[in-house]
Amino acid sequence: MSEFINNVSRRKETLKEALRQIHAGKPYEEVKQTFAEILQQASAGEIAEIEQALIAEGLPVEDIQYLCDVHVAMFRESLDQQTPPQMMPGHPVYTFNAENELAALQLNQCRQLLGQAQDNPKAETLAQLAAALQKLAEFDCHYERKENLLFPFLEKYGFSGPSSVMWGIHDDIRKAWKSMRKQLQDAGADPSAALAAVSEKFIPMENAMREMFYKEEHILFPNALERLNASDWRAIHAQEPDFGFAFVVRGAQWPPDEQPVEIETAIGDAIINKEKQERMNEMNEFPLTTGDLTLSQINLMLTHLPVDITFVDENDIVRYFSETPTRIFKRTPAIIGRKVQNCHPPASVHKVVEIVEDFRAGKRDSAEFWIQMNGMFIHIQYFAMRDVSGNYRGTLEVSQEISALRKLEGEKRLLDD
Repeated sequence: MSEFINNVSRRKETLKEALRQIHAGKPYEEVKQTFAEILQQASAGEIAEIEQALIAEGLPVEDIQYLCDVHVAMFRESLDQQTPPQMMPGHPVYTFNAENELAALQLNQCRQLLGQAQDNPKAETLAQLAAALQKLAEFDCHYERKENLLFPFLEKYGFSGPSSVMWGIHDDIRKAWKSMRKQLQDAGADPSAALAAVSEKFIPMENAMREMFYKEEHILFPNALERLNASDWRAIHAQEPDFGFAFVVRGAQWPPDEQPVEIETAIGDAIINKEKQERMNEMNEFPLTTGDLTLSQINLMLTHLPVDITFVDENDIVRYFSETPTRIFKRTPAIIGRKVQNCHPPASVHKVVEIVEDFRAGKRDSAEFWIQMNGMFIHIQYFAMRDVSGNYRGTLEVSQEISALRKLEGEKRLLDD
């Protein structure tokens, strides 16, 4: 098989065949032995591209997610030989890796406290374990930054495989966090049974998190550094505070300072251009169905509505979201230009696809949901947008927190205090 090692295209096809055999049920050790020589040559980029190619060929994302750890195990010898890139404090990759190191320590503490609680299942030890698991769940902002910042930028370069597979694993970990905390909260008079349930969830959750640390360091981040340019990383860096950081304070050494003259020039140009654009927005009026408005007025109206708005065009591309003062669901500029299918977890994306396809086919004009989240009662509506000829032009999502509205009774006149 050595004739394939220096032929990248043929090597990828051979590696794909190895994964296909795994998915078909062939014993892992047998496949690894057959393809041992070529497996040692696989790079992080090839592994990610192969999984993405298998998805494109129709292999369900759920199947790849289920066997993701097997894939990594097959290539681990090759990946261990590759030196992870070193970044400066403040670079998004450096921050991601620092969070992983501290999350590993938090996992160690949770495992230790779980053992102590099993040996001494009293209220105090259960409370300590619950607090440690609550602390661990703060790591969710790490996953949110991946899903809402890093993944969209990778998708712009046609690299969407990690978005589908990793997001599903994130959601499995989130479910385990929630379930374990609920078990401890409801322990009541039978703490031993609660601890047994927690232990059953903890082991696969811990394995999933630690495997994700490895996949990020050896596959995701090297691929991201290879594809994204300095401007992309700066854009990610600028939007990271919207989601926060887990266990760390972001470093300040990156991005490196520019020359003072260049900064001054850039800032000056930006101010001039912004002022010019604002003047143009104020001057130019656009004729609407029932009036004329400037761009500034339109923008002010959209940002002052008591609802969150997101617009997806007829090609399923996210084109706009309103930046209201208190958004319910986080949005960042990184999602503009992203396929709406990539903006939702794998477990629920099929519902979004069904709604959009029904809108496109004219089977329905709206869809309505309501959920309870973090003490809020959220009303979500989707509307099909059609032009005067009835052609589908996109989908409008409107979300509103309506807890206060649901409590209204009687009436209040306009001039009442």
